Amino acid sequence: MSDDKVIVGRKHQRINASGTRVLGYFVEMSHEGLNEHKVISAPDEHMLDNKINSQKSKWRDKWATVSTKRELNQEREADLEEANRRTEEAANTLKDMENILLDSLKVTSAINWEKLKKKETFPKRMPIKPHVQVKRTYPSKPAKEEPTFSIMENMFKSKKEQKIKKYEDKYSAALANWEKEKASLDQYNHQLYLDYEKQLKAWKNKVLQWKMEKKEFLNQQDAFNAGIEQQKKKYMSKDPAAIYEYFDIVLNSSKYPESFPNNFEIEYNPDNKMLIVEYELPSQKEIPIIREVKYIASKKELKEILIPDNQLKKLYDEIIYKITLRTLHEIFESDIAKAIDTISFNGWVRSINKATGKEENNCILSIQAKKGEFVNIDLSNVDPKTCFKNLKGVGSSKLSTLTPVQPILQISREDKRFVDSYEVEDKIDNSTNLAAMDWKDFEHFIRELFEKEFKVNGGEVKVTQASRDGGVDAIAFDPDPIRGGKIVIQAKRYTNPVGVSAVRDLFGTVLNEGATKGILVTTSDYGSDSYNFAKDKPLTLLNGSNLLHLLEKHGTHAKIDLREAKRILKET
Repeated sequence: MSDDKVIVGRKHQRINASGTRVLGYFVEMSHEGLNEHKVISAPDEHMLDNKINSQKSKWRDKWATVSTKRELNQEREADLEEANRRTEEAANTLKDMENILLDSLKVTSAINWEKLKKKETFPKRMPIKPHVQVKRTYPSKPAKEEPTFSIMENMFKSKKEQKIKKYEDKYSAALANWEKEKASLDQYNHQLYLDYEKQLKAWKNKVLQWKMEKKEFLNQQDAFNAGIEQQKKKYMSKDPAAIYEYFDIVLNSSKYPESFPNNFEIEYNPDNKMLIVEYELPSQKEIPIIREVKYIASKKELKEILIPDNQLKKLYDEIIYKITLRTLHEIFESDIAKAIDTISFNGWVRSINKATGKEENNCILSIQAKKGEFVNIDLSNVDPKTCFKNLKGVGSSKLSTLTPVQPILQISREDKRFVDSYEVEDKIDNSTNLAAMDWKDFEHFIRELFEKEFKVNGGEVKVTQASRDGGVDAIAFDPDPIRGGKIVIQAKRYTNPVGVSAVRDLFGTVLNEGATKGILVTTSDYGSDSYNFAKDKPLTLLNGSNLLHLLEKHGTHAKIDLREAKRILKET
C-alpha cells in the first residue's frame, strides 16, 4: 500500500528560550484517507525520521484495512468499525492525559545504572574452518591376464608367441594407463592440499581478525561500562557536572505523548543544591480535541465530535499543572545522592500570537519547591491546581490564556568567559603572514572574519578569555532556522599539521557546550585521520587555503608562509 495519502510537513527546529541551542525537531503529518493528524517530535533528525516512518507504517496498516473492506463492499461496516476504533482511541488518549501524573507515581524515575551499560554479545560469528577435501584413491593395479591356447596355437609356436605378445601388449597398455591415472591423481591430490592450505591460511587470518574485532568490541564495551560506573561514582559524590548529566537523563527518560515537545534546559547550583529547570510545555494544539467519532449513514461519512472549548481549556490547565508536579516528583524521587534541596521550575509555551501572527515563547507558570515540603505531599490524591497554588506557584488563573508571568528564577544566559574584542583586520594586508601573527590577534582576527560571515543572517560572534579553556576560542550565535544555533569556533595558528586529537577535543567541546556545530580553523592543514574522524560529524575543518579563500571572499588579502613563520616564531 503506497503512502500517497500521507502528507508530511516541513521539519522545524525547537530552539531554547534564548535562541542559542537546538533542543529538538518536530513535524506535522496527516493522512487524507483516515482524516488523522499528528505532531511528531524528537531530539534529533534521525530519530524524527524513524518516528515518521513508524507513523506511516501504522497509517498504512490502518488504511489497508479500511480500503480492503471498502473494496469488498463493506463500506458501512468498515466505517462503523473505524468510528468505534477511533472513539476508543480518543478515549484511551484522554485517559492517558488524565493519568499523566498518576502513571509517573507507579514507576521509579531513578536511573538504573545497570540498564545503561552495554551487555551485548559480539554480533559476528567465528569464521567456519574449511573442510578437508577427501583425496581420491588410486584405482586397483591392473592384473596380468594369462592367455589360454588352442590346439593349433600349441602346435604352431609362432601362433602361440603371437598370442602371448598380444596379452603382454594389452597388459603393458593397461599398466601405462594406470600409471598415467596415478600421476594425474597425485597432481589432483597435491592441488587439493595446496588449496586447503591456502583456505586454512585465509581462515586463520579471518579468525585472527575476528578475535581482534571481538577484543576491540569487548574493550569498547568495558570502557563504556567503566564510564557508566565512573559517572555513577561522580554523581554519588555530588560532582556538579555529573549531577547535571544525571537529571538530564532522568527528564529525557520521562515518557510523554509523541506530540509533546519534552524539551528542557537545566542548571545546577552546588552551593545551594538548587536545580533550575526551563521546561517547554505543550501548546493547546498538541492536546487531543476529539471526544468520539460517529458514522453518519445518510452521508456515508465519519464525523468527529470534539471536546467543548470550555472543557478543552480546563483539560489543558490540568495537564500543565500535572506535568509541572510530575517533573518536580521525578527529580526529587530520583535524587538518590540527595544533591537537590530545591527545584525552580519555569514552564514555557511556544504559540502563535493571534494579534501579531508571530510565534512567541512565554513563561506561563513558575514555581520553586523545597524537597522537604514536596515529598510529604500525596500526589495521588491532590487537585493539581490547588497543590500548585499551595506551593506558592505563580501563574494566571487560566493557563489556557497563555498569559506570561515573570519566572521566579531563571538560568543565567551570560557566559562569563566572553571578553571584549578588538579589531585586527585593518592591520592586515598582502604582506601579513597569518601563520606568524600573535596568537591573541589571530583569535580576534578569526572572530572578525566569522562575524562578517554570519552577520548577513543577524549572527553574532564572541571571543572567550585567553585561557584556551576547553578548546573554545570563539562562539557564534547564528539565528538561521536551518543551519543556525550555537557554533563553537577554535583557531589554531599552527605551522605543523593539526593532529586528530585536536579534532576529537573539538567534538567533545561541541557536545559539552550543547552546540550545533564546531569549526576548526588553522593556518596549516590536517592529516587524513583528522578528516576521517570529522566525517559524518557536525564539524568543519578549514585549512590555510580555505582560510585565505574565506578572507578574500570578504575583501581582505593576506598570505600564509609556514617556513617563514617557523623562522619568525623561533626567533621570538
